[in-house]
Amino acid sequence: MPPDSSRAMAPQFDNAHFRRALSQFATGVTVITTRLEDGSFVGLTASSFNSLSLQPPLVLWSLSNAASSLPVFTDNSHYVINVLSAGQNALAEQFARRGIDRFAGVEYTLSRTGLPILKGVSAWFECHNRSRYPEGDHVIFVGEVEECEAYPQPGLVFHGGRLFDTDAGPI
Repeated sequence: MPPDSSRAMAPQFDNAHFRRALSQFATGVTVITTRLEDGSFVGLTASSFNSLSLQPPLVLWSLSNAASSLPVFTDNSHYVINVLSAGQNALAEQFARRGIDRFAGVEYTLSRTGLPILKGVSAWFECHNRSRYPEGDHVIFVGEVEECEAYPQPGLVFHGGRLFDTDAGPI
């Protein structure tokens, strides 16, 4: 029987061990986009996306407290979650890089609120930034989905520290 306690026991592992264990859970890959006040776009790669509720339609994702874009996503009223499809590994890598124009050469259309929806994605969700919850070294964002679209096709998956096309295997 586990101890009866209102607090978690200290972990018996280091960060590297925890990361290795987490990497065994395959996730989809997304690019989350929004807009700055000056009209320029911000986007980042995230694999921490999940569905939360059907009524109301809610999704969640998380962002590191150390991310330079945290204030932008915290303060903006809307963002778009773009679910990458197989073959979009270059986009995942581009939006994960620092110090570059992440939108250079990227094809997109604009959502109803003027946010980038990337071309060729499997699905997208335009969300109202409903709530944020600081937890550990991340902030959990809950988005209320105002609009979405699906284009059924194989997805891009992250597993074991690598990207995989669900229809072609490891990249």
